[in-house]
Amino acid sequence: MKKPLDVLKASLNSNVIVELRSGRQYRGVLDGYDIYMNVVLKKAEEFINGESVGRLGTTIVRGDNIIYVSP
Repeated sequence: MKKPLDVLKASLNSNVIVELRSGRQYRGVLDGYDIYMNVVLKKAEEFINGESVGRLGTTIVRGDNIIYVSP
C-alpha cells in the first residue's frame, strides 16, 4: 500500500488535481510538497463548480485545506 507522500513523490512534474474543502479545485503541475502535504503547483488554474475562474501561475496550497490530490 502506498503512503500519501509516496504518491506525491511519484507525481512530481506531472499534472495533478487538488480538491479543497471549500469545493475549489486547482489543476496544475506538481512542483513540490512537504511533510504537511502543502503543495506547490506550476501553471495552476483555479476551478469553482467545474468552471475555470482564472490562471494563477505558480501557487502554494496549504495541506490542511486539501481533501485529495489526484495524479
